[in-house]
Amino acid sequence: MEKSKVNVLLVEGKRANGSSVESVLENMAYRVWLANTGQQALQTAAEEEFQIVVFNSATMRSNGARSCRRLRTANESLPIIHIRPSNQPIDETAEADVYLEQPFTPRKLRNRINALLPADRETEEIVRCGAITYYRNKRSVEVNGSGESIMTPKLAHLLEEFIRNYNQVVTRKQLMQKVWNTDYVGDTRTLDVHIRWVRELIEENPAKPIFLTTVRGKGYILKVPEEA
Repeated sequence: MEKSKVNVLLVEGKRANGSSVESVLENMAYRVWLANTGQQALQTAAEEEFQIVVFNSATMRSNGARSCRRLRTANESLPIIHIRPSNQPIDETAEADVYLEQPFTPRKLRNRINALLPADRETEEIVRCGAITYYRNKRSVEVNGSGESIMTPKLAHLLEEFIRNYNQVVTRKQLMQKVWNTDYVGDTRTLDVHIRWVRELIEENPAKPIFLTTVRGKGYILKVPEEA
C-alpha cells in the first residue's frame, strides 16, 4: 500500500516530548491523526478510516491495555502496534499485533508498520500458485484470501523454491543447496523446522498438510491443481 494512502492513528499523551513518534511517522510520509487519550482514539477511529494504530503507552500514565482492547473490539481487523517504556513487561492483554520496547530506530518502526499493511498491488510482485498468493517484495503469503502472513527471508526463499517447482518433487539435497547454499545433508533438522513453519503459514492443519506434502525417501512436493 502506498504510504500517501496510509492513515495512521497515533495515540500519545500530551506531554510526549522526546518520546513522541509523531514526527517519525510524518517523515515516513504517512498521514497521521493524533489522539491524546484512549477515549479520543475510539472516537477518532469511529469517524475516520485507518490502516493502523500506533499506541505509544510510553507517553501515557497507564500502559493503555484497556484502550487497545476497546479499539480491537471496535475494529477487529485494524492492526495495532503497542509501544512501551524500556524494561516494562509486555502486557498481552492489550491484544496488539506488535509490541515494541523503547528505544527503537525509525527503521524498526517502519518495518513493523509495513509488515502489517496490505501489499501495494500496484508495485508488488505477486505470484499466485493455486490457492497460495505470494507477495515477493513484501515477503508475505496468504491462502484463499485469509490474510497475509509475513515470512523471514529464509522462509520466503524456501517457499519460492517450491513455487518454482510446483507439482514436482523437490529433494532435500536440492533445498539445502538452493536455500542454505550447502551440499551437506547429514543433518537436516533445520530444514525440517523450516518446512514445519511454512506449513503453519499455508496449511489449515499443518499436521495433515494438503499443499506441501512429504514424498517419503525423496523430499517434498507443493501440490497445485492443474486447472489453477
